Amino acid sequence: MNKKLQNTSYPKEKINILFLENISEKAVQILKQHGYVNVKKNSGALSEEELIKAIKDVHVLGIRSKTFITEKVLQAANKLQAIGCFCIGVNQVNLQAATNKGVVVFNAPYSNTRSVAELVIGSAIVLIRKIIDKNNAAHKGIWLKDSKGSYELRGKTLGIIGYGNIGSQVSVLAESLGMKVMFYDVETKLPLGNATVCKNLKELLSVSDIISLHVPETPQTKNLINKNNLKYFKNGCILINYARGEVVDLDALATALKEMQLSGAAVDVFPVEPEKNGDTFKSPIQGLNNVLLTPHIGGSTEEAQQNIGEDISYKLIHFLESGITNGSHTVPAIILPPVDSAHRILHIHKNVPGVLSAINTSLSKHNINIVGQHLKTNDDIGYVVLDVDKKLSKHAVELLKEIKETIKVRMLY
Repeated sequence: MNKKLQNTSYPKEKINILFLENISEKAVQILKQHGYVNVKKNSGALSEEELIKAIKDVHVLGIRSKTFITEKVLQAANKLQAIGCFCIGVNQVNLQAATNKGVVVFNAPYSNTRSVAELVIGSAIVLIRKIIDKNNAAHKGIWLKDSKGSYELRGKTLGIIGYGNIGSQVSVLAESLGMKVMFYDVETKLPLGNATVCKNLKELLSVSDIISLHVPETPQTKNLINKNNLKYFKNGCILINYARGEVVDLDALATALKEMQLSGAAVDVFPVEPEKNGDTFKSPIQGLNNVLLTPHIGGSTEEAQQNIGEDISYKLIHFLESGITNGSHTVPAIILPPVDSAHRILHIHKNVPGVLSAINTSLSKHNINIVGQHLKTNDDIGYVVLDVDKKLSKHAVELLKEIKETIKVRMLY
């Protein structure tokens, strides 16, 4: 970055950053290297009440999957500029409320895909070889050496539901092991390698030896695997869910496992999960044979957390210093290079007709020259980045605050 732009209009050392849920130290290091020294780190999540108290003077908030950003929290966050979700999803954030407040929300949709994909393949091997039963027997002092019911992955059919970033990586890894890969997605996706597209979900369920889920949590995917769909599974099929907890009806899955319709399952995500380590955890599929349960660790590797820390920290820095919102789920995405000869102002407003005209009219009436301007909108808000004459930039900020539909105005540099 240009040395002239190292210092933002608001001193970096006064920007309060709060990181929850033991976010990677890599993110803290990067922010401090860029002059953001006031970083407070908490190893756990906070409840809504605790967060309302803690967020009062926070400018940037970092969370993972256990901290829920509600409308009440956002109402209390008067200084909040951005939220970094150091994970794949953003369903823990009330995005509509964040949009209405002009708070930028970033996530890291690609940084832990390899970690999840590797664990899916590893779990498939453990289950198809019935390693869980043999491991339990060995710990009890029982020698259970046999090949009955144990198989190789090679030659088996893997059915992938959801062929996105993770599903496609699982596809590549599975093919390298000699598996036949079939997938189903509601969107048209280009197959990788020799993967085959299924026309519908029923077709995929009926031909797969192992089924792996990689879909988001939406009203359409809730209980996607249910009592009715389980009827179409091949007898002895294995189900792997490293996607979202609401995607599988666990009571129906428990019944299918007890009745030996399915020969095994690996589940890493659950409809209700404990808030912190050590809390009590209960599930209908506990205690069943050949069931591998893990505590939402699909992306929990050192490499993944470092990658996520690096990804989100740079997104936050680019927004704080240049107004770049690429990857945001709330404020429209804008990418603009810095301009040496001007001061940059960010203006977030309600998306109604006439706001840009009002901005230009107000500034032109006061002879404020606009060196550069970029507008982008979504259904709810508009985001304008203005580069204006340095001598008149403070006056421009005050004029922009007076625009009727203004949500937030900030001078970057």
